[in-house]
Amino acid sequence: MIRRAAVLGSPIDHSLSPALHQAAYRALGLDWAYGRLECDEAGLAAAVAGFAADPAYAGLSLTMPLKSRALQVADHCAASAELVGAANTLVITDGETTAHNTDVDGVLLALAEIGVSSPSAPVVLGGGGTARAVLVALARLGATAATVAVRRPGAAAELVVLGERVGLAVTGAAWPTSVRDLAGHDLVVSTAPAGATDALSTQGWRADLPLLDVLYAPWPTRLAAAAQAADAPVVGGLAMLVGQAATQVELMTGRPAPLAAMRLAGEAALAARTNPA
Repeated sequence: MIRRAAVLGSPIDHSLSPALHQAAYRALGLDWAYGRLECDEAGLAAAVAGFAADPAYAGLSLTMPLKSRALQVADHCAASAELVGAANTLVITDGETTAHNTDVDGVLLALAEIGVSSPSAPVVLGGGGTARAVLVALARLGATAATVAVRRPGAAAELVVLGERVGLAVTGAAWPTSVRDLAGHDLVVSTAPAGATDALSTQGWRADLPLLDVLYAPWPTRLAAAAQAADAPVVGGLAMLVGQAATQVELMTGRPAPLAAMRLAGEAALAARTNPA
């Protein structure tokens, strides 16, 4: 029997998960298949039940807008998903599903790539679901405080509560309008959508201010290009994507993930989109 896994979400055609997971299977010598399914929140429960009933399926990857809903349809919930309040992974065992959140692992891998190990004054741009995973990752790195800059007043309230749960003092702040607003911080993590940080790219970035921008296409973003021009440590969302997929592979297969092969596959897939044959 060929083992299977799949990614669910809406929209789903853009997902790099099939390229990453299939590359992992090839490198591990596994005769596995990985597909994708367009699925919205209303259809998630039925879709998961169908996959869980099929003994070929080892697990599911979940992207927007399913991550919060996944906690409600899973049979069990791992600590990672409980902390973040969202799940991007469902592992299927004997017909039952366990929700996990591997986005935190993706953040940790990306930060390690630029040598960030113990930030003392990080600032997170954006207050959505990805920001939640970032804050949990920062707590795991030993940070005790973090600032969350949001565009909508009150949007940081839930993140303050999350911070209390993981031992991180979270302070809400207004959206920065210039690089000067980032003074005093030793790490910037942007979880903002494309274009939202463009104003920060028009002034001089500090060479000693590392940046993780969770976007990966097109790359570099204007913000990342500004940081690169200042010779600051910069990493994009592809590293985060590979990291979260690697933990998914390990959870579903029980084998160590081949990070290098997965990274190459992700880079190739992005290059193919940028320069189609």
